[in-house]
Amino acid sequence: MKARKQPSKVIAIVPAAGLGKRFGRDANKPFLLLGGKPLIVWPLEVLESIPEIVEIIPALRPADMELGRKVFEEFGLKKIKRIAPGGNERQDSVYNGLKLIEDRDSIVLIHDGVRPLLDRDKVVSALKELGHDGKSMQDKAGFDGVVLAVPVKDTIKEVEDMFVSGTLKRESIRAIQTPQIFPYKVLLAAYDRAMKEGLYSTDDSALVEKAGGRVRIVAGSYRNIKITTPEDLVTAEAFLRASEPEKHTD
Repeated sequence: MKARKQPSKVIAIVPAAGLGKRFGRDANKPFLLLGGKPLIVWPLEVLESIPEIVEIIPALRPADMELGRKVFEEFGLKKIKRIAPGGNERQDSVYNGLKLIEDRDSIVLIHDGVRPLLDRDKVVSALKELGHDGKSMQDKAGFDGVVLAVPVKDTIKEVEDMFVSGTLKRESIRAIQTPQIFPYKVLLAAYDRAMKEGLYSTDDSALVEKAGGRVRIVAGSYRNIKITTPEDLVTAEAFLRASEPEKHTD
């Protein structure tokens, strides 16, 4: 009887080395507090709780590595065995994380460290949609990776020189989020090609698309916001308050 192939390991890379220039004040954004915990700890705890994920590799600025180790130990994050050095751009940070992975048959999940309100069920659904049995997605299902996304609420205009040049069909547009999940070989090949050509993007799936890959959309959550400005932090705090159990008094 032929032995059944074991599922591929899932390894998460969490880039959190940005300077946070748009935040508008001197702040180490991944370590800003939200509900009493550093921003980066929120998604790390979700990823830690998912059995399929065997390792988490945060990418931090070199100056933040010691702080990161202390914070991760304080919050009992056991799946963090190493930290990748952050680069000048997000893409450099993810690439540094990819180069630490030795298992070429693994699945790689990438999630922004400043998207704190990660929905565990959405991650599990995305992993199931991709499958993690080590087979090529093109051979199995006709796609090379999955990304979380939500429908766009606003009407989107194309603009040239501050004049409207066209109106896009809202039904065919999605706001892309993370996690984004790919077989390691697919993602590394896309990154190697982008680095060689000097192509930079803030979106991992864009690099896979440029390399000829096909990416499938999985339903995300409007709560899964990226903390870019101080207003985003206020929004995240409001989401947290709304999710707290109501307190009743006699």
